[in-house]
Amino acid sequence: MRVLLVEDDDRVADALLPALARRGLTVERLAQGRGVLDRLTGVDVVLLDLGLPDIDGVTLCRQIRAASDVAIIVVSARGEVDDRILGLHAGADDYLVKPYDVGELVARVHAVRRRRGDAVPGAGGGTAGVVQVGDVHIDLVRHQVTVADEPITLSRKEFQVLALVVGAGGAVCTRERIIAEVWGRSWAGANRTLDVHVATLRTKLGRPALVETVRGVGYRLTADGHAGAGTT
Repeated sequence: MRVLLVEDDDRVADALLPALARRGLTVERLAQGRGVLDRLTGVDVVLLDLGLPDIDGVTLCRQIRAASDVAIIVVSARGEVDDRILGLHAGADDYLVKPYDVGELVARVHAVRRRRGDAVPGAGGGTAGVVQVGDVHIDLVRHQVTVADEPITLSRKEFQVLALVVGAGGAVCTRERIIAEVWGRSWAGANRTLDVHVATLRTKLGRPALVETVRGVGYRLTADGHAGAGTT
């Protein structure tokens, strides 16, 4: 996946570029807004800082959206609600406030691709909207799952949890994000509810190692579903 990072802070860019590369992303960086519109061809996701030296980031976001349907994730220190609303109204697909976890950023990169109907990177790749992990076949468009060619019946929320973890492409999908996207809100027992859904999902799939627990953070997809898994 090709990512264009528009970030003027050298320290942020120097830390982020190798971290994204280690997660399989091909990243080009620009330190200013000038030239961005000329670099969009072939780019899958733009990571856009708003505090650029030569142009207001929100204005650039509007220009990118007018010129291309590329996915845009704003990554900015501006964390007020009004700032987030402004960025989303300008055409951004997502908004992440600095400082952020790189794993969450990568998960959001894959998520915006998935929401746009693109191929979702999985351990075994696949056609658009389809992921093959070992003998587990996940069709994200038809909401169908088979294991060793046998259909598996999942509840709507179980499938949504699986789709989010799969969509992260091996990066950690945080508990907070899963709860927010699947249930739309958080409450006192949200973490326990998520644990139960993941445990049931593992049981139904018969591949308990497929969804690995990252303690205190969230869940991620293992490469083949047979590695050692954490417990909820």
